[in-house]
Amino acid sequence: MNEPVLALDAIEKIYNKGRPNAVPVLRGVSLSLAPGEVVALVAPSGAGKSTLLHIAGLLDTPDTGAVHIAGQVASGGSDRARTAIRRRDVGFVYQFHHLLPEFTALENIALPQLANGIAQTEAETRAHDLLTRVGLADRAGHRPAALSGGEQQRTAFCRALANAPKLLLADEPTGNLDQATSDRVFDALMDLVAGTGLSALIATHNPDLAARMHRTVRLENGRLE
Repeated sequence: MNEPVLALDAIEKIYNKGRPNAVPVLRGVSLSLAPGEVVALVAPSGAGKSTLLHIAGLLDTPDTGAVHIAGQVASGGSDRARTAIRRRDVGFVYQFHHLLPEFTALENIALPQLANGIAQTEAETRAHDLLTRVGLADRAGHRPAALSGGEQQRTAFCRALANAPKLLLADEPTGNLDQATSDRVFDALMDLVAGTGLSALIATHNPDLAARMHRTVRLENGRLE
């Protein structure tokens, strides 16, 4: 049996813990993603989906419970150890692209690789390959301001996959796009996932997009259903 790429084990998170105004956000959340599996995370606003994604991606720490990534306990180590795992094994995409405006699409995708010690020629070759996969090879030399919203988000997906992570986490990645553009961007994402074999946990309010993923989990009252 394949080992889960992501395993959340009884995750609990309480804001203002120990204070009268303490707010329990996650209450014993457990979830696992198999290799190549794409899972939709749906939740009402304020239910804690961003917190869950941040904990899964080692940007935040749970009060109790553990995060396993690629079979490794990832949540209990030092900041440096968590950062190393995050850089190596996790890619992030948000509702807004957060591309660096002074760099081209290709440069935005190459930069994370350069930060990981990849040679510039190799980084640029992989960046161009990723852009080709999402139909943006002819836009490689354009800066974000010269790209449409859908093109910016497809570039953001490529950047998230630049270092060949095992896990992709996305928080409303098509939330600021119209339906037609959202469908095109999501198609590009699914093609990238299929081509790389990584697992993905994608938060979305769009029921049509959720239905196209392998399965859906719902976060409500701090628990997964």
